[in-house]
Amino acid sequence: MDGFTYHNIFETKGIEYVAIIAFFAILVPFWMILNRQVKETKQLRKRLGILTANALRVPQGIFFNKNHTWAHLDSKGIAKVGMDDLLLHLTGELKFTKLRNPGETLSKEDVLVDVTHEGKRLSIVSPISGEIIAVNPLLMEDPGLFNEDPYVKGWIYKIKPTRWVVETNSFFLAEEASNWSSRELERFKDFLAASVERYTEDPSQVVLQDGGELIDQPLAHLPEEVWQDFQRNFLGTKSKYPHFRGLERGPYKLEYD
Repeated sequence: MDGFTYHNIFETKGIEYVAIIAFFAILVPFWMILNRQVKETKQLRKRLGILTANALRVPQGIFFNKNHTWAHLDSKGIAKVGMDDLLLHLTGELKFTKLRNPGETLSKEDVLVDVTHEGKRLSIVSPISGEIIAVNPLLMEDPGLFNEDPYVKGWIYKIKPTRWVVETNSFFLAEEASNWSSRELERFKDFLAASVERYTEDPSQVVLQDGGELIDQPLAHLPEEVWQDFQRNFLGTKSKYPHFRGLERGPYKLEYD
């Protein structure tokens, strides 16, 4: 037949196409199996309550302080402040004992709020200096928001900052904040190994045996001595509970104990 030319695919680039098809025929099932294993591992971690860096919420647009509080400045120059997700993962569900009042002024590292878990207390210090403009009204109705959504609905105060640029200069933001949170989780493991050895008889209650990964909310199961150690040697602050100015008056006093 005129005009018809026969080509053997093995003598042309057709062999390359066959090789590519064969490659994907092998790769796709392998990828599906691998992806399923990763998904199952994540689900298993969630069921077991394993605490890893991937479980931490670190919004990229807010400033994180080394004391595990955060601040976000809006377009009107008012900052929301609260506690970070890592701290809540370490401690378990927290309750307020008292809140400050609108109109109060505070300096950076003054006590922002005191929190408790089954009678064990922590004093959380402020990331910034300024005047308290508002207390989150949602926390008055549903304190659980503090633990469920610490950045959007669970903020604690609105503060008009007086030294924002200077005081946030050493804070962590965006990718740096994510990396810092991962490092802090590893630092906590080192802290816990030393503290648990001093104050408990059974270290296995806070560290999983397979790979030595932490269970979620490890401090929730530990005695008050470890919490005090955590305040001093991990958060790097002294507990000032219960005496700090202005907490005994006003409509925002809360008692959960």
